[in-house]
Amino acid sequence: SSVAQATQRKAQVLMPKRAREAESCSSSKSRRSGEAAAATFSAAPNLEELRGSLAAFAAARDWDQFHTPRSLALALTGEVGELCECFQWRGDAACAPGLPGWTDADRTHLGEEMADVLMYLVRLADRSGIDLPAACAAKLERNGQKYPADRCRGSSAKYTSYNPDADGVARGSQLS
Repeated sequence: SSVAQATQRKAQVLMPKRAREAESCSSSKSRRSGEAAAATFSAAPNLEELRGSLAAFAAARDWDQFHTPRSLALALTGEVGELCECFQWRGDAACAPGLPGWTDADRTHLGEEMADVLMYLVRLADRSGIDLPAACAAKLERNGQKYPADRCRGSSAKYTSYNPDADGVARGSQLS
């Protein structure tokens, strides 16, 4: 029935793929040991598809006039605040990886707030003329240079603490 399909889809959204696979097995060592299953994202929509859908959504409502980069950045900030409210007052133990103990309703709400943040970020990138996937790839590469695994493994310190000569500029390339 359509209700059963909707319920199953909701469960799939709420539970990471590896957790679903582990739950279907008779023994789930990672769940018993307290380790959280890593989420596996669905293949669609990708960021370009999402960008196009959001642009079409806004165009159909004549909202481009309101979607200036500044307005979108401010709206994004508000959505990040709503996302943070999902974690407020819970403490670190209640927010362990995998969010054990969270209800389906809590996880659904969290997913909705994450979606709002992502949609505003993608829309901001679109209206600013920024290729977000390319910017992410470039930033990850720069972070790899600033935080080499062999020097910062297990440390949350800023790169300047283990590389006192680092000023954000690698010889021959600029880092920020």
